[in-house]
Amino acid sequence: MSVRTRDERGSMAVEVVILVPVLMMMSVLVVAAGRYVAVEGDIDAAVRDAARAASLQDTRGEAEAAARAAVTASLDDDYCGAMHFGGDWRPGGQVTIRLDCTVSYEGLGLIGLPGSTGITAESTVPLDPYRQLGEVE
Repeated sequence: MSVRTRDERGSMAVEVVILVPVLMMMSVLVVAAGRYVAVEGDIDAAVRDAARAASLQDTRGEAEAAARAAVTASLDDDYCGAMHFGGDWRPGGQVTIRLDCTVSYEGLGLIGLPGSTGITAESTVPLDPYRQLGEVE
């Protein structure tokens, strides 16, 4: 009785040709997810800083200017659009800042990712109930 062995020459090359593109796609997905999480953290921090800066001002106009300055100092202008200022501007009220931003996936289009995705961040800070505020509305 003779035992036949299978000839497996070249099978490693086939496995590499199949697995390398899959591993590359997974790497690109990890980089894209990392980019999204990093920018989302930056945006959350900027909104939090802007709301805090606004809450320390005496008038609503000064609060809006302080919030815009905080956002501009924290973020690049290329991925964040308009800042929305809201809340109840009175002693004991609150100030709310919302940012609508876009994260670009440029350079990661090898696996069909969209060009960008939107992130909305919002932060609300209470106003001191015992402080006199100007421009009460």
